Amino acid sequence: MTPKRWSQRVTRESDALDLERGVFKLTSAKKIAASLKRSAEHSARRKSGAYRSALSMLTFYINRAGKNLPRAERARLERAKVELRHQFGRD
Repeated sequence: MTPKRWSQRVTRESDALDLERGVFKLTSAKKIAASLKRSAEHSARRKSGAYRSALSMLTFYINRAGKNLPRAERARLERAKVELRHQFGRD
């Protein structure tokens, strides 16, 4: 694996979450949040609480995509953060 792809390795091997395939490509913020919530609640690899782990993984993805993330996709992922707070009852 090249050093260029370290974020892919982190996503796959770290003690973050066992994500569903294609979770960040889902069409609605609600579906993304629900998938992250499900993954966080069922993952044995996370180190912190479910909400914190789910939000961290979402933020990690947004930050790694950086300027290459299309505006519409970034907006959907930002809405997923709000929805995640709502689904965990943190609003």
